[in-house]
Formats: sequence, C-alpha cells, structure tokens
Amino acid sequence: MSHLIETRTRTTARPKRPFLLRRGPMENIATVLIGLGFLMLFQPFLLVLYTYSLVTLLIGTVMFIIVSKFPE
Repeated sequence: MSHLIETRTRTTARPKRPFLLRRGPMENIATVLIGLGFLMLFQPFLLVLYTYSLVTLLIGTVMFIIVSKFPE
C-alpha cells in the first residue's frame, strides 16, 4: 500500500524549475527593462542613453511576450 502512495506523490509533484525559467521573476525583469528604456528615452543629458533606449525597450517588450508563455 505504501508503494502506491509513493508513486502517486511522485507523479503529481510539480518539477522544480530554475529561477530564470519561472514566469514571475522574469516578468519583473522584463518590466524593469521596459521602465529603464522609457527613462533612457526621456532623459535629456546623455546621447548614449538616448541612443540605446529603443533597443532596451524592444528587448524588454520581446522578453515580456516570451516570458508570459512560461508556466507558473
């Protein structure tokens, strides 16, 4: 009987995923990237930050779209 209980708990247990393959933390990182891109876009002081703001926005947006498909 204990053998049946052990096999049931093993098959129903959720697998542990690494930190970077979970939705919650990666969505937070993507949101921070999008916010950072907006801040870089609206600052008037450094041309280098303004230049890379679009790249940062695009990376954050694409990352958010991909990560939103990850399992919880």
